[in-house]
Amino acid sequence: MRCPNCRSIDIGKIGTNQFYCWSCFVEMSIVQGKLSLHQVEEDGSLSSLDDLFEDEQLRMEQ
Repeated sequence: MRCPNCRSIDIGKIGTNQFYCWSCFVEMSIVQGKLSLHQVEEDGSLSSLDDLFEDEQLRMEQ
């Protein structure tokens, strides 16, 4: 698995279908075969980054 944001392979699993990129600090979730990316803010809240990517970039290969 590679991070669609920075292309790093330094990905850790933080929960069921939830991953974290240690290179660019983005949280990823798999929802219905598609990645959903979020930036973790200083206060712990999440900001969606999905609008920065094309659907093909977020689709998980089967």
